[in-house]
Amino acid sequence: MRHPMILAACIAGVTAVAGCGDKSGDNTVSRAFQDVNVIDETNLNDVMLTVADPNEAVNYFARTEKESPERIDIKRGLAKSLVRAKRYTEAAAVWAKIVKMEDTTSDDSVDYADALIRSGDWARAEKTLDAVPPTHETYNRYRLEAIVADSKQEWEKADSFYEIAIGLTTKPASVMNNWGYSKLTRGEYKAAEWLFGDAIRQDPTLFTAKNNLILARGAQREYTLPPIEMDQTERAQLLHTLALSAIKKGDVETGKGLLQDAINTHPQHFETAVRSLRALENAG
Repeated sequence: MRHPMILAACIAGVTAVAGCGDKSGDNTVSRAFQDVNVIDETNLNDVMLTVADPNEAVNYFARTEKESPERIDIKRGLAKSLVRAKRYTEAAAVWAKIVKMEDTTSDDSVDYADALIRSGDWARAEKTLDAVPPTHETYNRYRLEAIVADSKQEWEKADSFYEIAIGLTTKPASVMNNWGYSKLTRGEYKAAEWLFGDAIRQDPTLFTAKNNLILARGAQREYTLPPIEMDQTERAQLLHTLALSAIKKGDVETGKGLLQDAINTHPQHFETAVRSLRALENAG
């Protein structure tokens, strides 16, 4: 935040110039205040991209973009805010404009591909990534390359891209989880279990990886919870997932016992598990 005395001095200086009584003075005043506004706006843009409500940020950037349609930074802010708001088709449309602008970068093309994948346009996403120069080696680029390869069941390429992506970030938990899920869908349960475990070690708060780990263990008929960090609610939810895995494998009695454990473990009423257990008992 600027010191009040500095701001006062700036305004005083502007007023002195304005006292000359000609149009050049008015122009100087406008430029001076425009510079001050740019400083404030930059801070506000950063806030909108991080802590603001996503839809509030969309409204802010959409309004600003109408006032300054030539500014690529505002368009980027709008596109990123639309992604945060899960309005992926709209985000892709904005990125499509950005990648045609004079100051566009390879990162813009990668972000465009990301929005296309989220909106389900896999073919255009792949084409967009193919157009990115091979020298642009970033975590996000290879993460997306791996996801596209996965979608085409090009497993060797996917593994290679996942491995490269992991080496390009200091926070690999989410990409390890994605790689583990890829292994899970291929039926490589041990490899998947290892990757999910590694993701949890990197980020103990990543519940998706914990749930996926249970799916990998359940697929191998390993019906015990692994020694990972979890609170009581998470433990109940994971027991529920394990129960459903057992039932899917035909181990119904084991599944019933796990459902009862989940109900007993949950700190509140676990309606989902109660319904599952009741359905099994009625079926029997």
